[in-house]
Amino acid sequence: MINHHDSSKMKNMKRLLLLLTILFSVQYSFGQTPEVKLANEYFDRAFYSEAIPMYEKIAKDDNSLEVTKNLADSYYYTNDLENAGKWYKTMIKKNPKYITDEYYFRYIHTLKAVGKYAQADSLSRTRIIVAKGSVKVFDKDVKTLENIAGIGDRFEIENLAINTKNSDFGAVKYGERLIYSSPTKEKKTYRWNGENYLDFYTIPVFNAKSGDSISEDFSKSINTRMHESNAVFTKNGKTMYFTRNNPTKDKNMISHLQLYKAEFKKGQWTNITALPFNSPNYSTEHPALSEDEEILYFASDMPGTLGSFDIFSVEINGGKFGIPKNLGPVINTIHKEQFPFISNDGKLYFSSNGHHGFGSMDVFVSEFSNGKFEKPNNVGFPVNSGYDDFSFNMNFETKEGYFASNRPGGKGNDDIYQIKEIKPLVIEDCKQTIEGLITDIDSKIILVKATVVLQDIDKKEIQRIETDAEGKFSFTVPCEADYIIIASKEEYLDGTKSLKLFKDRNKINDGSIALKSVANSDKETLTEEQIAKKREDKIAKAKKQERIDHLMEKEKDVVQDNDRLMIKTDPIYFDYDLWYIRKESKPILNRVIEIMKKYPKMTVEIGSHTDVRASDAYNNVLSEKRAASTRRYFISKGIESDRVSAKGYGETRPIVRCVPEDSCDEEQHELNRRSEFVIQNF
Repeated sequence: MINHHDSSKMKNMKRLLLLLTILFSVQYSFGQTPEVKLANEYFDRAFYSEAIPMYEKIAKDDNSLEVTKNLADSYYYTNDLENAGKWYKTMIKKNPKYITDEYYFRYIHTLKAVGKYAQADSLSRTRIIVAKGSVKVFDKDVKTLENIAGIGDRFEIENLAINTKNSDFGAVKYGERLIYSSPTKEKKTYRWNGENYLDFYTIPVFNAKSGDSISEDFSKSINTRMHESNAVFTKNGKTMYFTRNNPTKDKNMISHLQLYKAEFKKGQWTNITALPFNSPNYSTEHPALSEDEEILYFASDMPGTLGSFDIFSVEINGGKFGIPKNLGPVINTIHKEQFPFISNDGKLYFSSNGHHGFGSMDVFVSEFSNGKFEKPNNVGFPVNSGYDDFSFNMNFETKEGYFASNRPGGKGNDDIYQIKEIKPLVIEDCKQTIEGLITDIDSKIILVKATVVLQDIDKKEIQRIETDAEGKFSFTVPCEADYIIIASKEEYLDGTKSLKLFKDRNKINDGSIALKSVANSDKETLTEEQIAKKREDKIAKAKKQERIDHLMEKEKDVVQDNDRLMIKTDPIYFDYDLWYIRKESKPILNRVIEIMKKYPKMTVEIGSHTDVRASDAYNNVLSEKRAASTRRYFISKGIESDRVSAKGYGETRPIVRCVPEDSCDEEQHELNRRSEFVIQNF
């Protein structure tokens, strides 16, 4: 990614690197060669493309901390992450006690750029995260990113024909034309990366993809000898906000970036003015407008940032601007957040290298809810990569838009890509299916209503179901676990099967089991003990059924559902998204409590079930909370805690199978959304 938008040595970075600076000044102020002095001068003035060949030559004989640091940084700032990683590794290996977290952070990004995610996460966890005491948060973010990667490609992307060997980015639609930034041949060279300064160019949207015409200068009044980039337009096309270098340099001879406003009058862009919160001492950049055009979002390293660059907002009232406000630590990190964009459905998209991502700058999205932006999520593949991915924008209705990236395989430094979203951002834990058929091993006939039990490796029961009319069963289970399946049916010997599941999303595992009929089995294969146990089990089962029948005669609310004995109740309703017991539900629960008090040895499991209209993880948590809330109510009414258990089943045991979810009407969803009271012992 071209670094015109990061062209100053930020004050916070200076603080982080103070120790190194002191060390260098003591160690290298005397006896430096002319070559090192000149290379350092280029580096200090951010002429990185010119400093690199000099440092490479010097490093053959001198791999001191100063040389390796400056060479690694020069590659890093010019986005050659593979070479940057090589020199950061050398620097860390030779001088570990002098290396700050900032340099480990950069080295981690270079590892991700070459696909070494496990090594990058391990280094993050042991070097950076542990020191800050946020291991659990980090591991949760790693899991979330794995789940996002598990979605696969969420977008179709296409490299546009307008891209050159240099940096092209910041594409936005303006009517039927595309406006973007690209280096011009007529300006002086920008010595940070060896490219020319940037101007706005325009081309018909269709031709940007086909390459049937040549781009034109957007506006002679907007384009100057400085950088111009990242435009945003009001809906009527009459007002434009954009980024341009401040012609006035600060005391360190750095020309910071500033935000400008222009108006379209009589066929020309005029009234070009700098926004009032600009300053020659810091950058303001990358404007974005809210849907109602009353809030301007932008990135800045002004005082009050949490990191190097943060996202800010400022209200616009009658053409006047309020005081910029930092969006806070939910959006901004101690590192870099830039390129905000507000979609027409109110979501904030931005690029960050501080939130956990796939490497360097990734695009993130945050929902706006209850007056604030929520924790952002990575938008996923293939928009994001191990390199810089930025200047994202997309129309919510058409699902089409643009972004830029400096990933390998493009035409130049930064390339513009057209995108179309093809999958929603649905973040779920890795799941697989265990399904199969229960049959008679001799006759091969299917066994209907055979009991199939799913256990974990510790033989703890997870789920119990019966085979359907076709002898089939199915379990949805988490990945990366060991499972045991036990199949049983009266007059058959039990059958078992063990399965080891790996990290393969949506894999279907065969759990089929063939059972041996006791009548057809070879008697010699059964010991006397096994035969006696079969007989005892049969007698015990008959006696248990007698007790069940007697209980059901006395208690009309007790019913038998296959192998389960339940207390039948009217539906127990909860408010949407809540788990507290409603007033009208208490008389229903009191009837269950009355039965339990009548039979002091009775134990009951409270099972809470949801419909399918949310993610598995969300429904599991919600059902657990509802079951636990119901259990607390039972205990408050005098039921001993060891007589009542609670389990949330989420959407795993539907009465009506709703696949896809819109195949069911509201009444069918309501049937699935229920509480059940299963008698475990009486």
